[in-house]
Amino acid sequence: MIDPAGPARPQLLAASFREMFRAEPLLVRSPGRVNLIGEHTDYNEGFVLPAAVDKAIYFAVGPRPGGRVALHAADLEQSHEFDLAAPAPSDKRWPNYLIGVVDQLLKAGHRLGGFACLYGGDIPIGSGMSSSAALEAGLAFALNVMFDLGLDPMAIVKLAQKAENEFVGVRCGIMDMFANIFGRPKSVIRLDCRSLDYRYFPFERDDLRVVLCDTLVKRELASSEYNVRRGQCEAGVKILAKHDPGVRSLRDATLEMLAAHRAEFAPVLFRRCDYVVRENRRVEEACADLRAGDFAAFGRRMNGSHDGLRDDYQVSCAELDLLVDAARTVPGVLGARMMGAGFGGCTINLVEEKAVGALEESVVRAFRDAFGREPKLYISSLRTGTEVLPS
Repeated sequence: MIDPAGPARPQLLAASFREMFRAEPLLVRSPGRVNLIGEHTDYNEGFVLPAAVDKAIYFAVGPRPGGRVALHAADLEQSHEFDLAAPAPSDKRWPNYLIGVVDQLLKAGHRLGGFACLYGGDIPIGSGMSSSAALEAGLAFALNVMFDLGLDPMAIVKLAQKAENEFVGVRCGIMDMFANIFGRPKSVIRLDCRSLDYRYFPFERDDLRVVLCDTLVKRELASSEYNVRRGQCEAGVKILAKHDPGVRSLRDATLEMLAAHRAEFAPVLFRRCDYVVRENRRVEEACADLRAGDFAAFGRRMNGSHDGLRDDYQVSCAELDLLVDAARTVPGVLGARMMGAGFGGCTINLVEEKAVGALEESVVRAFRDAFGREPKLYISSLRTGTEVLPS
């Protein structure tokens, strides 16, 4: 069933912080994100089109005497403490996203004092809305404000990414943290993953909703297959670079180049590279659709993205495909595709508000008939990036 937006919780967290730590907190909201189109293009130095959403993690943070850091995850009812002199990984895993931020700040030469951090939120874990980036970028933002570190927004993004890459050990791209910090209401961001140039595009039709349908399938294959796909893309670049040294990544490739040298590609390798080149083109075309206010055309780009991910990049799964197919039968669903690494997680759907109920009925019935369980649905709106809230 559709999961309603969770209640705003910062004031409850603030009250809990005062009770636990006997101090007045700084309150920060750190949002999740969606990616409307542009999947598996980031590590190919291409284009993506993410946005920050209304679901978020809320932080209450405050200084603490001495060099100790106290972390408390309200939703898990778990705590962890560590010394600033020795930020080491925790077996609990969740603290590592936060400890990694502290570790990066210290390595960069910033002076921190002890602090307490209490957090909780309503980003569904494992849904593909990047709760990990919300944790990392949100804490980096909060500590920057609290300790007056002087970091600009891009520095916060890069530091949060390094925390996940180096401390948590996940070689993620920069998109999630970027959307978290740079998000704007009713806007998507076209991010150039090579230069980090970005531009906002309006997403302002009031009768449209972004609906996520969660398969509740853990993405067991995502990490290993991600590495395989990345290697295949790099192999394709090597073939093209023999003919044109200007091809540094698939970002530089064209469909004409691929066609001209197709005989040198194994069939699977060609399909992988062809998908990425076409997806980069789809992002550019989707931005033109937004400029024109043509959301029906934008939805068709989303459909094309999923078809390519399913057939050519082959990172979908039966559950994702069924949700997409069921959504596309509903009048008023303009576009539907899988979102994220693949092999589980969510689909993202662009839906006229009047069709949300019919979408829910269609996907729940089809999913229950096929798999004997129900997916979860989340309605999202596009919101601002990480921000300080009134206490």
